[in-house]
Amino acid sequence: MRRTALAIACVFSLLAAPAFAQSEEDVMGQIENLHGMSVEFGEAFGLLQDAFLFGDPTTIADLGVYPLTVEANGEIYDITEPQDLVDNFDYLLTPDTIAALSSQDYADLIVTSDGVGFANGALWMNLICVDDACAQAWWGITRINN
Repeated sequence: MRRTALAIACVFSLLAAPAFAQSEEDVMGQIENLHGMSVEFGEAFGLLQDAFLFGDPTTIADLGVYPLTVEANGEIYDITEPQDLVDNFDYLLTPDTIAALSSQDYADLIVTSDGVGFANGALWMNLICVDDACAQAWWGITRINN
C-alpha cells in the first residue's frame, strides 16, 4: 500500500514539474526522426514566417495542400485551390492568428507523428510525398485553425 501511494505521489510530482524549453536543435532532431527532410522543413518555415510577417498570402497559399481545411469564424472551410485562400485571406485568418504565426519561434513548434504545429496548433504542416516511395516530398500546410 505504501509503495502504491509513493508511486502515485512520484507520478504527480513529475506531472507538476515545469516543462523544460526545447532548443531549435531539439526540434530539428524531432522533425528529422519522425518525418525526415528537416532542412527542407526549415526552408518552408522561413518562407512561411516571412510571408506572414510581410503580408504575402500568395506564398502562404502556394505552401497549401488542397483541399485545405481552414477553421475560421466558427465554420470549417475546404479551400480547393490557392487563389481561394488568397482571395479570402483576411476572412479566413484572424489578426491574432497572423500575429501568432508571424512571431512563431522555431523552438516552440509542436512536433508529432502527424506533423508540425505552429502557434499552439493554429497551423499544421506535414511532409507530402510526391510518389509512393516518398523519394520526392515537400512540406505543405494541411490545416489552419483560428
